Amino acid sequence: MVYPIAKYTVIPFIKLWIRKINGLENLPKDKGFVVVCNHGSYFDDAALPCTVMPEINKYFHIYVNSFFFKIFFSRIILRWGRCIPVDVGKGKPTRTNKKAFEDALNYLKKGEPIGIFPEGHRSYPDKMREGKTGVAKLALTAKVPVIPMGIKGSRDIMPLEKFGPRFKRCTINIGKPMYFNQYYGKENNKKVLRLVTDKIMKRIAKLANDRYDY
Repeated sequence: MVYPIAKYTVIPFIKLWIRKINGLENLPKDKGFVVVCNHGSYFDDAALPCTVMPEINKYFHIYVNSFFFKIFFSRIILRWGRCIPVDVGKGKPTRTNKKAFEDALNYLKKGEPIGIFPEGHRSYPDKMREGKTGVAKLALTAKVPVIPMGIKGSRDIMPLEKFGPRFKRCTINIGKPMYFNQYYGKENNKKVLRLVTDKIMKRIAKLANDRYDY
């Protein structure tokens, strides 16, 4: 395993809060892909990699808010985990986000998957946020499948107003790969990016038993 320390420490610990994982067979083993997930709580930041990494035995790179790279201890963990810093909520493209996109493309070319929370921030208390179109642009540019993942119950583990996890358990549902071959070459078309993103988000919402009203 490419993360031998995590295999015997972090991953078993995080799985104490996971009741069941469905659909592990949907994770491709022979090529790069983009796995996208809802973001009900901060618990998802650990649940996503701890679900995917043991199954693929490849380096797994997650988009993470660049703010957390400014904190000493979290930066060490994120660098060890080969996470990709992104600026969240800046509006216009930033140098950091341009580099993140280029790095993600290079990792995908090597067959190493990328993890993204398309909402950008944690979900609203009663529904998901509108998905950012960067996930569609990356998948169409790299010509790789998108794997939708829904985490059901993570809000109960780490509610928005609480600090630290409660001992509740969640269920993780991994959907079948989504292919968008018909849109290849249209990664700069804003209407196409919005269409593809909403298709992805609706699939995630179904897997997470959550609302997506966009």
